Amino acid sequence: MDKDYLIFQEYKMYAEQKENFIDRNFQTNKFYMIAIIVLIFALIYTNNIMFLNKFSATLIFAFFGIATSSLWWMNVDSYNTLIKIKYADVIEKLEDKLPVHPFTDEYKGIEEFRNNKIFMFSDIQKVIAVIAALFFFAVFVSELTPICISIFTKIMNIKAGI
Repeated sequence: MDKDYLIFQEYKMYAEQKENFIDRNFQTNKFYMIAIIVLIFALIYTNNIMFLNKFSATLIFAFFGIATSSLWWMNVDSYNTLIKIKYADVIEKLEDKLPVHPFTDEYKGIEEFRNNKIFMFSDIQKVIAVIAALFFFAVFVSELTPICISIFTKIMNIKAGI
């Protein structure tokens, strides 16, 4: 087999893997977005349900919302890193052996946009994840505060001998 043919076949394989990886990234982001929406609806529709006479469903769903938002942010960051380093570097090195360099040119174009302070799709995803985490955190704190005050009051009453 011709060496150039083998390089081209390897290049095609990595390019297809990169596209499959990006598709999987979009599917994962869709999952997190749906999970956040479901948790928001769960907060709305289970407002007065209590567990163990202390914890509201709102508190529990807010906790899961914080966790889901954090995982989403980390996932977006991980996918971006893997796409940039693992696939882009491999493909760019293979492109050095080919007559044209479409992925290298594409990456340079993306970097030019980033240098002009234009938000990329992954930046928007991270912002949404942070906003969702802050929302769930605010709900969590607002639900946890009365529980903490109640516990503090009981402790103070015990110390006072009431």
